[in-house]
Amino acid sequence: MISRIDLRGATGDPRDLLPRAEFDVEAALEKVRPICEDVRHRGVAALVELTERFDGVRLERTRVPEAEITAALETLDPKVRAALEESIRRARLVHREQRRTDHTTQVVPGGTVSERWVPVDRVGLYVPGGLAVYPSSVVMNVVPAQEAGVPGIAVTSPPQKDFGGRVHPAILAACALLGVSEVYAVGGAQAIAMFAYGTAECAPVNLVTGPGNIYVAAAKRLLKGRIGIDAEAGPTEIAILADDSAVPAEVAADLISQAEHDPMAASVLVTDSLTLADAVEVELESQVAKTKHRERVGQALAGRQSGIVLVDGLEQGLAVVNAYAAEHLEIQTRDAAAVAARVRNAGAIFVGRYAPVSLGDYAAGSNHVLPTGGCACHSSGLSVQSFLRGIHVIDYSREALAEIAEHVVNLANAEDLPGHGDAIRARFDWTVPGSPVTEEQV
Repeated sequence: MISRIDLRGATGDPRDLLPRAEFDVEAALEKVRPICEDVRHRGVAALVELTERFDGVRLERTRVPEAEITAALETLDPKVRAALEESIRRARLVHREQRRTDHTTQVVPGGTVSERWVPVDRVGLYVPGGLAVYPSSVVMNVVPAQEAGVPGIAVTSPPQKDFGGRVHPAILAACALLGVSEVYAVGGAQAIAMFAYGTAECAPVNLVTGPGNIYVAAAKRLLKGRIGIDAEAGPTEIAILADDSAVPAEVAADLISQAEHDPMAASVLVTDSLTLADAVEVELESQVAKTKHRERVGQALAGRQSGIVLVDGLEQGLAVVNAYAAEHLEIQTRDAAAVAARVRNAGAIFVGRYAPVSLGDYAAGSNHVLPTGGCACHSSGLSVQSFLRGIHVIDYSREALAEIAEHVVNLANAEDLPGHGDAIRARFDWTVPGSPVTEEQV
């Protein structure tokens, strides 16, 4: 059901030896290019035709009526509503603390540099709707955007054939709880193009965030520059670093929890305990047979992207998980907090047996939109900072400029850019007595 990779005694960089999903965004680019161009030139008409082709739904309009959003909340299961409200509350607590404050540094008397944090004007938030429905992703995208102060927020999600061509009611209900009234029933690459180019129904955005399939990722890559993007999200991943203190049934359950997302989902156990590895395999056989989505779970666990990685000990285990840079990393070892503190590369770290990834998916307060495919070694998950831009404001007096003028001119001349120096010279009248800078000085 799941393969083993034995790295015991191995030296060097383990990255090429570790399991990883095949996710060729470059190959998908040529498929999404004509889709994006069609939306660019024909707008809503193209979206209607593309949605009928890919989703089997004929739209009358792309924007969801506000009455439909309100009705979805009114009919939402009270238990689900309570869970979403608590998820929103916890996410706000965490993300509100991420907001940066403006500050001013006095470099010299009369010379200051201020940094202002300004939210983007308008964002498009993509909520997937393929094998599963993700109202939790509405929370994870909208809350940080709102806490950043973004004035314009639009959400899009694929229309569901099973719901009469409407966006899934749970997604609409989550939008209603968050006060988002601009929602579109568009999915796939065409949704990203809609946000990038705008249509008669949807104004263009500055930034697009949210996970999706390979075609969504390819459209993000294609349109990056016209729009900002958070990341090119690939299939979900879980890695678990565990020793013989871990509970096999819990480890197996956590591997299955991410495998049920998609047949391409990655579930990886890194351990120095053969006893644990054997016991987890037994548990997987038993638990997969009982789980609802056993077919896709079995495909994910048996795929090349999943495996049990055997290591010599904790030190090698840490080296392996840092090289793998998982989207979600669980630490199920003795002294789990101390071990977690030594991890440098992960989208999110879950410490100990009572912090499973499922908690972070829904209600830990953290964000579940995280870097995949090893990108956690250089990128972060979605946060308030994703929606802010830092702008430097430079304010110098004549005296403060005069003090540094000679250095600026000398550096300009060293780079053979004399016009830069002339821009300094032009600000001083050499004929005025008492000028703080003489022509000989500059």
